[in-house]
Amino acid sequence: MSDAGFEALLEFLKRARGFDFTGYKRPSLERRFRRRMDAVGCESFSDYLDFLEVHPDEFEQLFNTLLINVTSFFRDIEAWEVMRDTVVPELLERRDDEEQIRVWSAGCASGQEAYSIAMILADLLGQEQYRERVKIYGTDIDEDALSYARSAIYTAKELEGVPAELRQKYFARADKRFAFRTDLRRTVIFGRNNLLQDAPISRLDLLLCRNTLMYFTAETQARILRHFHFALGSDGTLMLGKSEMMLSHRDAFKPVDLKQRIFRRDGRTPALQSRVAGLANGDHLDLQLSEDERQSRDAAMEIGPHPQVIVSPSGLLTFANLTARTLFGISIDQFGRPFSELALSYQPVELRAPVEEALRERRRVAVGEVSHTPKQGEERRMEVTVTPLIANGTMPLGALIVFEDVTRYATLQRELEGNRRDLELAYEELQSTIDELETTNEELQSANEELQTTNEELQSTNEELETMNEELQSTNEELETINDELRDRTNELNQVNEFLETILTSLGLAVTVIDRDQRIQIWNERAQDLWGLRQDEAVDHHLHSLDIGLPTERLVPALRAALGAGARKDVELEAVNRRGRAIVCQITVMPLVSGDGDSEVRGAIVLMNDQPVAETDGRK
Repeated sequence: MSDAGFEALLEFLKRARGFDFTGYKRPSLERRFRRRMDAVGCESFSDYLDFLEVHPDEFEQLFNTLLINVTSFFRDIEAWEVMRDTVVPELLERRDDEEQIRVWSAGCASGQEAYSIAMILADLLGQEQYRERVKIYGTDIDEDALSYARSAIYTAKELEGVPAELRQKYFARADKRFAFRTDLRRTVIFGRNNLLQDAPISRLDLLLCRNTLMYFTAETQARILRHFHFALGSDGTLMLGKSEMMLSHRDAFKPVDLKQRIFRRDGRTPALQSRVAGLANGDHLDLQLSEDERQSRDAAMEIGPHPQVIVSPSGLLTFANLTARTLFGISIDQFGRPFSELALSYQPVELRAPVEEALRERRRVAVGEVSHTPKQGEERRMEVTVTPLIANGTMPLGALIVFEDVTRYATLQRELEGNRRDLELAYEELQSTIDELETTNEELQSANEELQTTNEELQSTNEELETMNEELQSTNEELETINDELRDRTNELNQVNEFLETILTSLGLAVTVIDRDQRIQIWNERAQDLWGLRQDEAVDHHLHSLDIGLPTERLVPALRAALGAGARKDVELEAVNRRGRAIVCQITVMPLVSGDGDSEVRGAIVLMNDQPVAETDGRK
């Protein structure tokens, strides 16, 4: 299996599904790929690439194999004891009582470590302070793992690492499993974040990334650590896994407990960040960058959250970052070609004229909001701007085209149309500070704030859903109360029916009650004994449809008199009881009158008493 075939497979996954595995260590990555290749019978990487194109369902199986989510509550307990006894108490001492505490669990898998730090903070702050001050962000690239983390429900086996007092305090039983407390769960926000491509969460007090870096190459680890340094506050703390070392950026992080892999961010700002900070204060861009600085700048632009394209003054495409190449289908071999020959120059919007205008007039050109639907994915709304790249007052070095995804804000923008001009002015003021080439870090910060806004919106939505859930719970309790009342009423009716049955049995007569349609409503035990027909066989059946030894058709006149005129009739009929003996049945038919005072006939009562034939000789 050739290296070229493996690299082509990784590039295909990045292009087709947005997963970038190029920074992962090759030996372990290849072993996981081969596991799936053996399962589907592919001998080479190129064969497996073809298989993925034909069988898209295989992607799910592959990602489940590649994204190994191994985690647990309070994993490596000694490290967590240092966090509980030293790191977090010192952090809280350095913060004011009203100050927010921000935590990021990067590569959180199914969420156990995010909830572990939540329990420590809740114990040290007190639950009320915790709810008001703490925000914990858990991110991963595995959507299935994130869904499990959002549910916050774990098995008894998964909770084995949680001390008994914490389990009792922070978990409630949910059937055979255990759910993290709902009021504290609202402070933990889960979302998708790719450490290789997406902007980091900023202004952090604590960053947990345990047993994740070890899967990446040294170069990729260095890039991620740069992001972590940017994300942490001036005295923020970084907690790595027990098997991971700080192989790079040792000058940017100083150990708190080297054995437990806990580090604190050095307050010094790296050289490249200092230069960008100077740009924000109006300094000119120094184009004399070292090779390391240039590589850092290019890497930052490459992973920028927004699609970005650079066109030279002569009209050639000179750069498109990873996001732009993925979204618009641009290949590396198109670099150096005339921009006007590319589909992007006129789709999804005409860009040739705005590029010429920005270069000619040396000013930013707002193209406006456009729609674009990629080959794979849903429609996006994007705000497009073209900015000339100018250094120290010289002629433009090119034009930077930025496509900012504003899909999620379309509705909000319509509602805030009245403030649109103010927002545009504020945006232009902000944009004027980043007209220089080296603006990527500022854009990453802006993207991070957008992520924060989205997370806040998701949290607000979650709170609304929790409120709805409480309302539904209240409604359910009301329904249960009504149900209990109906049950009590039913018991009372059953008692009345039993009492009535006792009276009817005490009469010693066979009694049946029919409604106006002559369907049987009551059939007492004496009637059952006389005619051999059980209550469930008689009730709700028509009187004349019963197969008993009584000629019910001869009762029709008496029934009509009772149901029609409300008259009482006595009838004597020959019949055969359930034992096959001939009897003379003395029958009284009475109207069943409503008890509400209107004397409405609701049915009839039929009383039956049997006499042996021998006792009735001579009476015919």
